[in-house]
Amino acid sequence: MIEQVRSRFGDAKDLVSEVMDNGYARLELCFFPAMCDVDQIKDAILVPFSYRFDPDEFRRMLKTGLTFLKSDEPKKWPELLLKGCVLLQYEDKVYSFLAIRKMQKAPGDTEVEASLQGPQSAFTEDLDMNMNLVRLRYNSPNLNAELMEKGEISRTRIMILFDREKVDRTSLDELRKRLESIKPQLIQASGQLAMYIGNARFSMFPITLQTERPDRVAQLLQRGKIAVLVDGSRFAITLPVRFFDFMHAMDDDYEPFWMGRIIILFRYLGMVLSMTLPALYIAACSYNPEFFRVQLAFSIDGSRAAVPYPSFVEVFIMLFMIEALIEASIRLPRFVGSTAATVGGLILGQAAQQAGLVSSIMIIVTSVVAISNFVIPNSSFSYSIRALKYVFVLVATFYGMVGIIVTLFLIVVYLCHLRSFGQPYLAVNMQKDQQKREQSR
Repeated sequence: MIEQVRSRFGDAKDLVSEVMDNGYARLELCFFPAMCDVDQIKDAILVPFSYRFDPDEFRRMLKTGLTFLKSDEPKKWPELLLKGCVLLQYEDKVYSFLAIRKMQKAPGDTEVEASLQGPQSAFTEDLDMNMNLVRLRYNSPNLNAELMEKGEISRTRIMILFDREKVDRTSLDELRKRLESIKPQLIQASGQLAMYIGNARFSMFPITLQTERPDRVAQLLQRGKIAVLVDGSRFAITLPVRFFDFMHAMDDDYEPFWMGRIIILFRYLGMVLSMTLPALYIAACSYNPEFFRVQLAFSIDGSRAAVPYPSFVEVFIMLFMIEALIEASIRLPRFVGSTAATVGGLILGQAAQQAGLVSSIMIIVTSVVAISNFVIPNSSFSYSIRALKYVFVLVATFYGMVGIIVTLFLIVVYLCHLRSFGQPYLAVNMQKDQQKREQSR
């Protein structure tokens, strides 16, 4: 066995291959110490073979089939070793023992989807621990789990979770079909898998929702949705989704009913402002000043008196500056990112206004747009809104207020046409729709 394994891995210095002899029998052993828990190997193999050896007892231990599995196919040996298994050959028979090293012993704290009132635990990069977190939140025997592997090189474990009684079978079959059709080389994150199965490159809006919160996954499972957990990623993929799911935060369920609805209303208002306010500024300044009262129109015109170019150039300058600051705050180290973005925004805004490059009204518009974009709870959806903002700006540059209204109508039509794994994107309640379909059958 050792010779075959060595020939497959070549001169791998991190591969341990030993021949052990306790005076009664010989044992060949192969494993990667970096991927295995050495304490488990010691307790399960080394101590019974070296210090408390009993041939009959050791033979019965290998044949239990619970911890030791018979592995007679040499083609599968490299795959088992790379997953954290130990290969051992005893009496001309090869067995595998699963001894994966667990990098994380406890769940982490939420970092992307913070909550004031709800649970603070988040998913980790360990699939087994993530399954534990979901089972604790959704403690139902109807919760079904399907395991598969994707990635010709990575061989990443993927777990599909759904409630057998509440899941939409059409969406489940569509998910299975898409997972079978993709053949990636590497799967390293849930976002990468979501791009493959969701055709995100061809869609203006995301049709899968990624979350790091186990309580959110449990809530979506109760609504008949499907969750996909990826080993090595701390985000779960949930589907099918609605437009309204991206505007919902878990704090809305932990606050009084009307307070949560008012906060959701503010989010929708912020989304509309972030998407259309720069375009409305261009349309009002260049095409339709009659939308303002006379005093406000004179105030805006007076603030733009020193600006040497049209309003759309002014908008593009400020939007580029704010996008650069947002990207800098994300890419810079955490300790200096927020400080650099805040200081840079204050300095650039004041300097640009004093130099006459932009008007003071444009500074206010840019600030409102930047703040409004951050009220959207889901980052993937906020990226779509940020992209649509430039579509509205381009349309307003050529067609004014009429172009903004027509573009908004076309986006609503597109949302009505969009589907997430067979479900309408603007559906109000998928679970009620599914129950009606089952009753009609």
